[in-house]
Amino acid sequence: MGALSHLRVLDLSRVLAGPWSGQILADLGADVIKVERPGSGDDTRAWGPPFLKDAGGENTSEAAYYLSANRNKRSVTIDFTRPEGQRLVRELAAKSDIVIENFKVGGLAAYGLDYQSLKAINPQLVYCSITGFGQTGPYAKRAGYDFMIQGLGGLMSLTGRPEGEEGAGPVKVGVALTDILTGLYSTVAMLAALAHREQTGVGQHVDMALLDVQVACLANQAMNYLTTGNPPRRLGNAHPNIVPYQDFPTADGDFILTVGNDSQFRKFAEVAGQPQWADDPRFLTNKQRVANRVELIPLIRQATVFKTTAEWVAQLEAAGVPCGPINDLAQMFQDPQVLARGLAVNIPHPLAGSVPQVASPIRLSETPVEYRRAPPLLGEHTEAVLGEVLGLEAGEVQRLREAGVL
Repeated sequence: MGALSHLRVLDLSRVLAGPWSGQILADLGADVIKVERPGSGDDTRAWGPPFLKDAGGENTSEAAYYLSANRNKRSVTIDFTRPEGQRLVRELAAKSDIVIENFKVGGLAAYGLDYQSLKAINPQLVYCSITGFGQTGPYAKRAGYDFMIQGLGGLMSLTGRPEGEEGAGPVKVGVALTDILTGLYSTVAMLAALAHREQTGVGQHVDMALLDVQVACLANQAMNYLTTGNPPRRLGNAHPNIVPYQDFPTADGDFILTVGNDSQFRKFAEVAGQPQWADDPRFLTNKQRVANRVELIPLIRQATVFKTTAEWVAQLEAAGVPCGPINDLAQMFQDPQVLARGLAVNIPHPLAGSVPQVASPIRLSETPVEYRRAPPLLGEHTEAVLGEVLGLEAGEVQRLREAGVL
Protein backbone atom coordinates (compact mmCIF):
# COMPACT_ATOMS: atom_id res chain seq x y z
CA MET A 1 0.00 0.00 0.00
CA GLY A 2 1.37 3.39 -1.00
CA ALA A 3 1.57 6.28 1.44
CA LEU A 4 -1.32 8.01 -0.37
CA SER A 5 -3.36 4.92 -1.27
CA HIS A 6 -6.31 6.32 0.71
CA LEU A 7 -6.65 9.29 -1.66
CA ARG A 8 -8.49 9.75 -4.95
CA VAL A 9 -7.29 12.46 -7.33
CA LEU A 10 -9.26 13.80 -10.28
CA ASP A 11 -6.69 15.04 -12.78
CA LEU A 12 -8.24 17.41 -15.34
CA SER A 13 -4.85 18.80 -16.36
CA ARG A 14 -2.82 18.25 -19.49
CA VAL A 15 0.66 18.88 -20.92
CA LEU A 16 3.26 18.89 -18.10
CA ALA A 17 2.98 20.87 -14.83
CA GLY A 18 -0.37 19.40 -13.75
CA PRO A 19 0.29 15.85 -15.02
CA TRP A 20 3.72 15.89 -13.37
CA SER A 21 2.10 16.69 -10.04
CA GLY A 22 -0.53 14.02 -10.62
CA GLN A 23 2.15 11.46 -11.41
CA ILE A 24 3.95 12.19 -8.13
CA LEU A 25 0.72 11.61 -6.22
CA ALA A 26 0.07 8.44 -8.24
CA ASP A 27 3.60 7.15 -7.58
CA LEU A 28 2.90 7.61 -3.87
CA GLY A 29 -0.16 5.38 -4.16
CA ALA A 30 -3.07 7.74 -4.86
CA ASP A 31 -5.79 6.62 -7.28
CA VAL A 32 -5.32 9.26 -9.96
CA ILE A 33 -8.12 9.42 -12.52
CA LYS A 34 -7.01 11.32 -15.63
CA VAL A 35 -9.99 12.87 -17.41
CA GLU A 36 -9.30 13.44 -21.11
CA ARG A 37 -11.10 14.63 -24.22
CA PRO A 38 -12.65 11.80 -26.24
CA GLY A 39 -10.77 11.26 -29.49
CA SER A 40 -7.61 13.26 -28.83
CA GLY A 41 -6.91 13.29 -25.09
CA ASP A 42 -3.96 15.05 -23.50
CA ASP A 43 -2.20 17.29 -26.05
CA THR A 44 1.14 15.60 -25.35
CA ARG A 45 -0.08 12.25 -26.66
CA ALA A 46 0.62 13.72 -30.11
CA TRP A 47 3.81 15.63 -29.22
CA GLY A 48 6.17 13.45 -31.19
CA PRO A 49 8.22 11.94 -32.64
CA PRO A 50 9.50 10.00 -30.88
CA PHE A 51 6.58 7.63 -30.24
CA LEU A 52 6.53 4.36 -28.33
CA LYS A 53 6.80 1.40 -30.70
CA ASP A 54 4.45 -1.56 -30.43
CA ALA A 55 5.53 -5.19 -30.27
CA GLY A 56 5.85 -5.23 -34.07
CA GLY A 57 8.15 -2.22 -34.18
CA GLU A 58 5.52 0.20 -35.48
CA ASN A 59 4.83 3.58 -33.90
CA THR A 60 1.91 3.74 -31.48
CA SER A 61 -0.05 6.93 -30.77
CA GLU A 62 1.79 7.31 -27.43
CA ALA A 63 4.43 10.07 -27.64
CA ALA A 64 7.46 9.88 -25.38
CA TYR A 65 6.50 13.29 -23.97
CA TYR A 66 3.14 11.96 -22.75
CA LEU A 67 4.79 8.83 -21.36
CA SER A 68 7.06 10.95 -19.15
CA ALA A 69 4.30 12.31 -16.90
CA ASN A 70 1.35 9.92 -16.70
CA ARG A 71 2.26 6.54 -15.23
CA ASN A 72 0.23 4.94 -12.43
CA LYS A 73 -2.92 6.82 -13.55
CA ARG A 74 -6.24 5.61 -14.97
CA SER A 75 -7.55 7.32 -18.11
CA VAL A 76 -11.23 8.17 -18.53
CA THR A 77 -12.60 9.99 -21.56
CA ILE A 78 -15.41 12.46 -20.83
CA ASP A 79 -16.60 15.38 -22.94
CA PHE A 80 -17.50 17.87 -20.23
CA THR A 81 -18.61 20.49 -22.72
CA ARG A 82 -21.83 18.42 -22.66
CA PRO A 83 -24.22 18.55 -19.70
CA GLU A 84 -24.06 14.79 -19.14
CA GLY A 85 -20.26 14.96 -19.16
CA GLN A 86 -20.31 17.78 -16.63
CA ARG A 87 -22.56 15.72 -14.40
CA LEU A 88 -20.15 12.78 -14.51
CA VAL A 89 -17.14 14.94 -13.63
CA ARG A 90 -19.06 16.55 -10.75
CA GLU A 91 -20.00 13.12 -9.44
CA LEU A 92 -16.36 12.02 -9.63
CA ALA A 93 -15.27 15.21 -7.85
CA ALA A 94 -17.82 14.55 -5.10
CA LYS A 95 -16.01 11.26 -4.43
CA SER A 96 -12.46 12.67 -4.72
CA ASP A 97 -10.01 14.26 -2.33
CA ILE A 98 -8.13 16.38 -4.87
CA VAL A 99 -8.87 18.02 -8.21
CA ILE A 100 -5.99 19.25 -10.40
CA GLU A 101 -6.74 21.55 -13.34
CA ASN A 102 -4.75 23.91 -15.56
CA PHE A 103 -7.40 25.69 -17.60
CA LYS A 104 -7.33 29.45 -18.10
CA VAL A 105 -8.64 31.51 -15.20
CA GLY A 106 -12.41 31.12 -15.09
CA GLY A 107 -12.37 28.57 -17.90
CA LEU A 108 -14.16 25.83 -15.98
CA ALA A 109 -16.87 28.03 -14.46
CA ALA A 110 -18.99 27.74 -17.62
CA TYR A 111 -19.17 23.99 -17.04
CA GLY A 112 -19.84 24.18 -13.33
CA LEU A 113 -16.44 22.62 -12.63
CA ASP A 114 -14.70 25.59 -10.97
CA TYR A 115 -13.69 25.53 -7.32
CA GLN A 116 -16.77 27.27 -5.96
CA SER A 117 -19.12 24.92 -7.83
CA LEU A 118 -17.32 21.76 -6.70
CA LYS A 119 -16.80 23.06 -3.17
CA ALA A 120 -20.58 23.31 -2.85
CA ILE A 121 -20.90 19.55 -3.35
CA ASN A 122 -17.66 18.53 -1.61
CA PRO A 123 -16.48 21.02 1.05
CA GLN A 124 -13.50 18.81 1.88
CA LEU A 125 -12.12 19.04 -1.66
CA VAL A 126 -8.57 20.29 -2.24
CA TYR A 127 -8.73 21.99 -5.64
CA CYS A 128 -5.43 22.92 -7.30
CA SER A 129 -5.47 25.41 -10.19
CA ILE A 130 -2.23 25.69 -12.17
CA THR A 131 -1.94 28.64 -14.56
CA GLY A 132 0.78 30.75 -16.11
CA PHE A 133 0.21 33.81 -13.95
CA GLY A 134 -2.17 32.88 -11.14
CA GLN A 135 -5.78 33.77 -10.39
CA THR A 136 -5.10 37.49 -9.81
CA GLY A 137 -3.08 40.33 -11.33
CA PRO A 138 -3.02 42.04 -14.74
CA TYR A 139 -1.71 38.92 -16.53
CA ALA A 140 -4.15 36.48 -14.93
CA LYS A 141 -6.09 35.75 -18.12
CA ARG A 142 -3.01 35.28 -20.28
CA ALA A 143 -1.89 31.84 -21.40
CA GLY A 144 1.48 30.90 -19.92
CA TYR A 145 3.99 28.42 -21.31
CA ASP A 146 7.27 27.29 -19.80
CA PHE A 147 9.53 28.86 -22.43
CA MET A 148 7.97 32.31 -22.21
CA ILE A 149 7.93 32.13 -18.39
CA GLN A 150 11.65 31.29 -18.38
CA GLY A 151 12.17 34.52 -20.29
CA LEU A 152 9.71 36.77 -18.51
CA GLY A 153 10.61 35.32 -15.09
CA GLY A 154 14.30 36.17 -15.36
CA LEU A 155 15.79 32.70 -15.72
CA MET A 156 17.03 33.20 -19.28
CA SER A 157 18.86 36.36 -18.27
CA LEU A 158 21.09 34.08 -16.19
CA THR A 159 21.64 31.22 -18.66
CA GLY A 160 23.85 31.31 -21.73
CA ARG A 161 27.30 32.55 -22.63
CA PRO A 162 28.41 35.93 -21.24
CA GLU A 163 28.43 39.07 -23.35
CA GLY A 164 31.59 39.29 -25.42
CA GLU A 165 31.96 35.54 -25.91
CA GLU A 166 31.13 33.68 -29.10
CA GLY A 167 27.52 32.53 -28.99
CA ALA A 168 26.66 35.04 -26.26
CA GLY A 169 22.99 35.48 -25.45
CA PRO A 170 20.15 34.09 -23.35
CA VAL A 171 19.37 30.36 -23.54
CA LYS A 172 16.45 28.43 -22.09
CA VAL A 173 17.00 25.40 -19.89
CA GLY A 174 16.98 22.18 -21.92
CA VAL A 175 13.90 20.76 -20.19
CA ALA A 176 10.66 22.54 -19.28
CA LEU A 177 12.05 23.22 -15.82
CA THR A 178 9.43 25.77 -14.78
CA ASP A 179 6.66 23.26 -15.50
CA ILE A 180 8.48 20.57 -13.52
CA LEU A 181 9.11 22.86 -10.56
CA THR A 182 5.49 24.03 -10.61
CA GLY A 183 4.39 20.40 -10.49
CA LEU A 184 6.63 19.82 -7.48
CA TYR A 185 5.45 22.95 -5.63
CA SER A 186 1.84 22.06 -6.44
CA THR A 187 2.30 18.62 -4.91
CA VAL A 188 3.75 20.14 -1.73
CA ALA A 189 0.87 22.64 -1.57
CA MET A 190 -1.80 19.95 -1.99
CA LEU A 191 -0.26 17.77 0.69
CA ALA A 192 -0.17 20.79 3.01
CA ALA A 193 -3.85 21.45 2.26
CA LEU A 194 -4.65 17.82 3.06
CA ALA A 195 -2.80 18.12 6.37
CA HIS A 196 -4.92 21.18 7.17
CA ARG A 197 -8.05 19.25 6.20
CA GLU A 198 -7.15 16.49 8.63
CA GLN A 199 -7.22 19.08 11.43
CA THR A 200 -10.30 21.04 10.32
CA GLY A 201 -12.28 18.90 7.90
CA VAL A 202 -12.20 21.77 5.40
CA GLY A 203 -10.67 21.74 1.93
CA GLN A 204 -9.30 24.75 0.07
CA HIS A 205 -8.30 26.26 -3.26
CA VAL A 206 -4.61 26.07 -4.20
CA ASP A 207 -3.58 28.84 -6.62
CA MET A 208 -0.33 27.92 -8.39
CA ALA A 209 1.36 30.06 -11.05
CA LEU A 210 4.32 29.21 -13.26
CA LEU A 211 5.61 32.78 -12.93
CA ASP A 212 5.46 32.69 -9.12
CA VAL A 213 7.39 29.42 -9.07
CA GLN A 214 9.97 30.66 -11.57
CA VAL A 215 10.68 33.77 -9.50
CA ALA A 216 10.82 31.76 -6.25
CA CYS A 217 13.35 29.34 -7.77
CA LEU A 218 15.81 32.07 -8.71
CA ALA A 219 17.01 31.48 -5.14
CA ASN A 220 20.46 32.98 -4.47
CA GLN A 221 20.43 34.86 -7.78
CA ALA A 222 17.26 36.70 -6.78
CA MET A 223 18.84 37.54 -3.44
CA ASN A 224 22.01 38.70 -5.20
CA TYR A 225 19.84 41.29 -6.94
CA LEU A 226 17.64 42.19 -3.96
CA THR A 227 20.63 42.81 -1.71
CA THR A 228 22.61 44.87 -4.22
CA GLY A 229 20.16 46.31 -6.74
CA ASN A 230 22.37 44.97 -9.54
CA PRO A 231 20.85 42.37 -11.88
CA PRO A 232 23.17 39.33 -12.13
CA ARG A 233 24.75 38.85 -15.54
CA ARG A 234 25.15 35.69 -17.57
CA LEU A 235 28.26 33.74 -16.64
CA GLY A 236 27.92 30.70 -18.88
CA ASN A 237 28.71 27.70 -16.69
CA ALA A 238 30.43 29.76 -14.00
CA HIS A 239 28.96 30.46 -10.56
CA PRO A 240 28.27 34.01 -9.42
CA ASN A 241 29.35 33.37 -5.81
CA ILE A 242 31.93 30.54 -5.93
CA VAL A 243 35.23 30.18 -7.85
CA PRO A 244 36.28 27.80 -9.35
CA TYR A 245 32.85 26.30 -9.93
CA GLN A 246 32.37 25.63 -13.66
CA ASP A 247 33.44 23.55 -16.65
CA PHE A 248 37.04 23.25 -17.78
CA PRO A 249 38.63 21.69 -20.90
CA THR A 250 40.51 18.41 -20.69
CA ALA A 251 42.69 16.44 -23.09
CA ASP A 252 39.62 14.63 -24.44
CA GLY A 253 36.66 16.85 -23.65
CA ASP A 254 35.47 18.80 -20.64
CA PHE A 255 34.75 18.23 -16.96
CA ILE A 256 33.06 20.10 -14.14
CA LEU A 257 35.00 21.34 -11.14
CA THR A 258 32.97 22.39 -8.09
CA VAL A 259 35.27 23.72 -5.40
CA GLY A 260 33.10 24.57 -2.40
CA ASN A 261 35.64 25.84 0.13
CA ASP A 262 39.24 26.96 0.58
CA SER A 263 40.44 23.54 1.73
CA GLN A 264 39.15 21.95 -1.46
CA PHE A 265 40.87 24.65 -3.52
CA ARG A 266 44.20 23.85 -1.86
CA LYS A 267 43.73 20.15 -2.64
CA PHE A 268 42.83 20.96 -6.24
CA ALA A 269 45.91 23.16 -6.64
CA GLU A 270 48.10 20.30 -5.40
CA VAL A 271 46.56 17.78 -7.82
CA ALA A 272 46.96 20.33 -10.63
CA GLY A 273 50.66 20.62 -9.81
CA GLN A 274 50.25 24.28 -8.85
CA PRO A 275 50.31 24.34 -5.03
CA GLN A 276 51.39 28.00 -5.06
CA TRP A 277 47.88 29.00 -6.15
CA ALA A 278 46.51 28.22 -2.70
CA ASP A 279 48.95 30.72 -1.10
CA ASP A 280 48.58 33.44 -3.72
CA PRO A 281 46.95 36.47 -2.02
CA ARG A 282 44.64 36.81 -5.05
CA PHE A 283 43.26 33.29 -4.59
CA LEU A 284 43.64 32.65 -0.86
CA THR A 285 39.89 32.70 -0.05
CA ASN A 286 36.72 32.25 -2.07
CA LYS A 287 35.96 35.96 -1.74
CA GLN A 288 39.32 36.78 -3.30
CA ARG A 289 38.93 34.13 -5.98
CA VAL A 290 35.55 35.60 -6.99
CA ALA A 291 37.11 39.07 -7.15
CA ASN A 292 40.01 37.75 -9.25
CA ARG A 293 38.27 35.13 -11.36
CA VAL A 294 39.49 36.81 -14.57
CA GLU A 295 43.09 36.00 -13.54
CA LEU A 296 42.46 32.55 -12.03
CA ILE A 297 40.20 30.87 -14.60
CA PRO A 298 42.69 31.10 -17.53
CA LEU A 299 45.41 29.61 -15.31
CA ILE A 300 43.20 26.64 -14.47
CA ARG A 301 42.23 26.16 -18.12
CA GLN A 302 45.89 26.03 -19.11
CA ALA A 303 46.46 23.27 -16.56
CA THR A 304 43.39 21.08 -17.12
CA VAL A 305 44.03 20.38 -20.82
CA PHE A 306 46.96 18.09 -20.01
CA LYS A 307 44.88 15.29 -18.48
CA THR A 308 41.82 13.40 -19.70
CA THR A 309 38.44 13.81 -18.08
CA ALA A 310 38.72 10.35 -16.52
CA GLU A 311 42.14 11.19 -15.07
CA TRP A 312 40.93 14.42 -13.53
CA VAL A 313 37.85 12.79 -12.04
CA ALA A 314 39.83 9.89 -10.56
CA GLN A 315 42.59 12.06 -9.09
CA LEU A 316 40.34 14.79 -7.73
CA GLU A 317 37.87 12.32 -6.25
CA ALA A 318 40.77 10.59 -4.49
CA ALA A 319 41.77 13.98 -3.06
CA GLY A 320 38.24 14.80 -1.93
CA VAL A 321 37.58 17.53 -4.49
CA PRO A 322 34.04 17.41 -6.01
CA CYS A 323 34.08 17.08 -9.79
CA GLY A 324 32.48 15.10 -12.58
CA PRO A 325 32.14 14.48 -16.32
CA ILE A 326 29.61 16.10 -18.63
CA ASN A 327 27.55 13.12 -19.77
CA ASP A 328 25.04 12.87 -22.55
CA LEU A 329 21.92 10.88 -21.69
CA ALA A 330 23.32 7.63 -23.10
CA GLN A 331 26.38 7.97 -20.87
CA MET A 332 24.29 9.06 -17.91
CA PHE A 333 22.01 6.01 -18.04
CA GLN A 334 25.12 3.77 -18.11
CA ASP A 335 26.77 5.52 -15.17
CA PRO A 336 27.47 3.01 -12.36
CA GLN A 337 25.68 5.14 -9.76
CA VAL A 338 22.62 5.60 -11.97
CA LEU A 339 22.54 1.84 -12.59
CA ALA A 340 22.98 1.08 -8.90
CA ARG A 341 20.10 3.37 -7.96
CA GLY A 342 17.83 1.80 -10.59
CA LEU A 343 16.88 5.11 -12.19
CA ALA A 344 15.51 3.44 -15.33
CA VAL A 345 12.62 1.01 -14.95
CA ASN A 346 10.29 -0.87 -17.28
CA ILE A 347 6.54 -1.29 -16.82
CA PRO A 348 4.32 -3.75 -18.74
CA HIS A 349 2.42 -2.02 -21.57
CA PRO A 350 -0.56 -3.41 -23.52
CA LEU A 351 0.77 -2.39 -26.94
CA ALA A 352 4.55 -2.36 -26.58
CA GLY A 353 5.01 -5.22 -24.15
CA SER A 354 6.83 -2.85 -21.84
CA VAL A 355 7.53 0.87 -21.63
CA PRO A 356 10.71 2.42 -20.21
CA GLN A 357 10.35 5.00 -17.47
CA VAL A 358 12.59 7.23 -15.38
CA ALA A 359 12.23 6.05 -11.81
CA SER A 360 10.80 8.24 -9.09
CA PRO A 361 13.55 9.79 -6.93
CA ILE A 362 11.42 9.35 -3.80
CA ARG A 363 12.72 6.60 -1.51
CA LEU A 364 10.43 5.75 1.42
CA SER A 365 11.48 2.94 3.75
CA GLU A 366 7.96 1.83 4.76
CA THR A 367 5.83 2.77 1.73
CA PRO A 368 8.09 2.63 -1.34
CA VAL A 369 6.95 3.83 -4.74
CA GLU A 370 5.36 1.09 -6.82
CA TYR A 371 5.09 1.10 -10.61
CA ARG A 372 1.57 -0.25 -10.85
CA ARG A 373 0.50 0.94 -14.29
CA ALA A 374 2.06 2.15 -17.51
CA PRO A 375 0.88 5.55 -18.74
CA PRO A 376 -2.67 4.64 -19.79
CA LEU A 377 -4.03 4.37 -23.30
CA LEU A 378 -6.64 6.99 -24.05
CA GLY A 379 -9.84 6.03 -22.22
CA GLU A 380 -8.35 2.69 -21.15
CA HIS A 381 -10.17 2.72 -17.80
CA THR A 382 -13.41 4.53 -18.64
CA GLU A 383 -15.71 1.59 -18.02
CA ALA A 384 -13.85 0.40 -14.94
CA VAL A 385 -13.75 3.82 -13.24
CA LEU A 386 -17.34 4.78 -13.99
CA GLY A 387 -18.53 1.41 -12.81
CA GLU A 388 -16.36 1.25 -9.70
CA VAL A 389 -16.63 4.86 -8.52
CA LEU A 390 -20.06 5.92 -9.79
CA GLY A 391 -21.78 2.56 -10.01
CA LEU A 392 -22.73 2.95 -13.70
CA GLU A 393 -23.99 -0.20 -15.39
CA ALA A 394 -22.38 -1.37 -18.63
CA GLY A 395 -25.53 -0.44 -20.58
CA GLU A 396 -25.43 3.15 -19.32
CA VAL A 397 -21.77 3.46 -20.16
CA GLN A 398 -22.50 2.19 -23.67
CA ARG A 399 -25.36 4.69 -24.07
CA LEU A 400 -23.08 7.57 -23.05
CA ARG A 401 -20.41 6.35 -25.43
CA GLU A 402 -22.83 6.18 -28.34
CA ALA A 403 -24.04 9.69 -27.46
CA GLY A 404 -20.47 10.99 -27.73
CA VAL A 405 -20.19 11.88 -24.04
CA LEU A 406 -17.43 9.30 -23.46
